[in-house]
Amino acid sequence: MPRSLPPRDVDVVVVGAGPCGLSAACAIQATGHGVRTYDRGALVAGIASYPVDMAFFSSADRISIGGVPFAIPGPKPTRREALAYYRTVAEHHRLSVRTYEPVERLERFDDWAWRVHSRPQDGRARTTDCAAVVVATGYFGRPNRLDVPGDDLPHVTHRFIEGHVGWGNDVVVVGGGNSAVDAALELWRAGARVTIVHFGPGLDPNVKPWVKPEIEGRLKRGDIRARFDARVRAIYPTWVELDDDGPAVRATQVYLMTGYQPECRLLEEAGVGIDRETGVPDHDPRTMETTAPGLFMAGVLASGYAANRTFIETGRFHGDLIAARVAEVLGSVRRRRYA
Repeated sequence: MPRSLPPRDVDVVVVGAGPCGLSAACAIQATGHGVRTYDRGALVAGIASYPVDMAFFSSADRISIGGVPFAIPGPKPTRREALAYYRTVAEHHRLSVRTYEPVERLERFDDWAWRVHSRPQDGRARTTDCAAVVVATGYFGRPNRLDVPGDDLPHVTHRFIEGHVGWGNDVVVVGGGNSAVDAALELWRAGARVTIVHFGPGLDPNVKPWVKPEIEGRLKRGDIRARFDARVRAIYPTWVELDDDGPAVRATQVYLMTGYQPECRLLEEAGVGIDRETGVPDHDPRTMETTAPGLFMAGVLASGYAANRTFIETGRFHGDLIAARVAEVLGSVRRRRYA
């Protein structure tokens, strides 16, 4: 590592303003180093894209960050309560967050010397020089595609927001996990005719215990139909063809609740290796620093393809590990904030 670092605009850049990215920004800022966070969408955009009536599996205290209490009236926080809470965290810590400004690439000058290339909404390229970068891009931007004819038709989506739009329609929900079950139930309650399609012999065993009795009851009574041990062969404007030799399924709306892949492009382009079998980027789990000095990752990226191994309640602690390493290398500095 060079004896002196080059001039920089900010000490650390965090890419991704989700809960884990914000947690890292809070932890690093608490060490006295300047942090700027970028996101291509809104603050905690992943949560903003959740179904409007969703409640978290975790209790509020287990998804709190930055030492800010998360007080709610009920047992589990809702999507709306979480959005308000993370806004409060950003405001309480006066975090510098630039939303709707995607980071396009990372340029490494030397160990612990990086240039971040971003593009704000005016379309003009911007560069930010920093000592370290934390990539906390999550995985909601890379859905698992079916790669079958018709999976890009306008009535096919990987996001479920609310059941109302399905009223009076024939709807296919592909998947057997929690997201698929929640979507199927909400659509049925709103008056849609719902068929679940899943390649497994039944629903996934990790379906939430308080939801499982209802979905099993609906399936048993035929309120919601299911085609298990079946995969989608092709999607057409008004029907879906499966590979189980059964009849085609009528559908004017198709929800592909097939999960997502981690967004590791920035790490890969910066020279960080990705394990082909697990999808986990090469890194030191004690510090979350990758093999590129000064380049870190946080959140679900640490789980690779097994995204359900890292949640907010575990990924939020990555920031503490990163902050300790940043403080070790950069030393203690006077607290600064950057506009």
